[in-house]
Amino acid sequence: MRNEGLGSWPARRARKTPHRTALIHHDTSLTYAELHTRTTRLAHALRARGIRRGDRIAYLGPNHPSYLETLFAAGLLGAVFVPLNTRLAAPEIAHQLTDSGADTLIHAPAHAGLVAALPDSTDVRTYVEVGAAYEELLAGAAEAPIDEPVRGDDTCLIMYTSGTTGRPKGAMLTHANITWNAVNVLVDTDVAADERALVTAPLFHTAGLNMLTLPVLLKGGTCVLTEAFAPGTTFDLIERHRITLMFGVPTMFDQMARHPRWADADLSSLRSLHCGGSPVPTPLIATYQGRGLTFLQGYGMTEAAPGTLFLDAEHAADKAGSAGVPHFFSDVRVVRPDLTPADVGETGEIVVRGPHVMPGYWGRPEETAASFSDGWFRSGDAARIDEDGHVHIVDRIKDMIISGGENIYPAEIEDLLLAHPDIVECAVIGVPDDTWGEVPRAVVVPREGAVPDPDAVLASLAGRLAKYKIPKSVVVAEELPRTASGKLLKAQLRKRHGSPQLP
Repeated sequence: MRNEGLGSWPARRARKTPHRTALIHHDTSLTYAELHTRTTRLAHALRARGIRRGDRIAYLGPNHPSYLETLFAAGLLGAVFVPLNTRLAAPEIAHQLTDSGADTLIHAPAHAGLVAALPDSTDVRTYVEVGAAYEELLAGAAEAPIDEPVRGDDTCLIMYTSGTTGRPKGAMLTHANITWNAVNVLVDTDVAADERALVTAPLFHTAGLNMLTLPVLLKGGTCVLTEAFAPGTTFDLIERHRITLMFGVPTMFDQMARHPRWADADLSSLRSLHCGGSPVPTPLIATYQGRGLTFLQGYGMTEAAPGTLFLDAEHAADKAGSAGVPHFFSDVRVVRPDLTPADVGETGEIVVRGPHVMPGYWGRPEETAASFSDGWFRSGDAARIDEDGHVHIVDRIKDMIISGGENIYPAEIEDLLLAHPDIVECAVIGVPDDTWGEVPRAVVVPREGAVPDPDAVLASLAGRLAKYKIPKSVVVAEELPRTASGKLLKAQLRKRHGSPQLP
């Protein structure tokens, strides 16, 4: 095969294990041979509609076999896959479609209304709704092999991650980036060929896709896809399909542990649970260990495809709270501002280098250059290394808020709040929350003579931001703490207004 990328994976796996089950979704299952056939047909159909090497194909929808078929079909053609977060509002979706220059949008029926509301300014020419239209598209396409030459350093997908300026940036992940990340997962987590993985984390996030689904498919295991997480349903799926592996964010695992079925649920099939997306509370780890379950955690970022650090089973107990050590084919340092190595116990910034690290941001050469120093990607996250080489995350330099595994960047919210006629200054901080880990709170300074209504302020954001980004509370303040030069002091802001209870 001349295709060295992800598009060749279904064919390569079909020639080894054609009759093994690749995907299960509700009552539908696909073998690797069927996945290969459907992927090839979709690629032919897209090519017939003008898709060529380098063109962008977007997908909007929950976890579904068509998501992976579209990803692999794009890879067969040398095109670029653009996954869209289903929780975003129409203006946010439109921006990503326009920024990426996506030509084709494949979407779930549930998002037909949102798609209809998209402005004509996007470059999208072809819309395909998953269901009857999608199946007709495949049925009328050819099955002849496609062997477009695709190299490892060709861009495979553009995954958007908001920046501190509030402008979403598309991380360009190459076929090699994703392949090396999968190799790291296979080396460090012992994924087996008979794995039955529950994919309840959304595939439009890099962890659900690259840390779980793709490594399992590369190994020849089975992925059980479900559209959304619910603890009761999760217990049902684990028992019904004899799930051996699952990835989730801490909120998901906490909801399972608090569910009435937790004590009696049959979890005997589980071999390991992988957790990430936000810091994992030590009591949560202990809860799962108390049931005899192997609970593993790590640290990553979209720009690194995402695996960077991993805490293995051997050290899960004695190093609980640590993010672990670098993945096998990953190099990580904790450095001072001048990029010299920090001492043991000294707080510094995490920088990472390796074959899994992106080459840059889509269409943003200046921001790409600013994110790298001498080949090392600067994470913006603060950490310290202990005497055994384990990395402990200390803080998020970029002020990012992580709520239920979703990354929220304050600047994006602040820009919209400043458009409110009654607000002259504002800042958004994260406050602790029992369910989501933390949630955003807006601290606003009103214009002279105005008395902003907190409920009205929040209502003004509806439809302009994803619901999870909208602050859960508003505090009206006389002023924001700043330095003499006018720089906002968010540490002081958190100290004043960061209590879970409103004053």
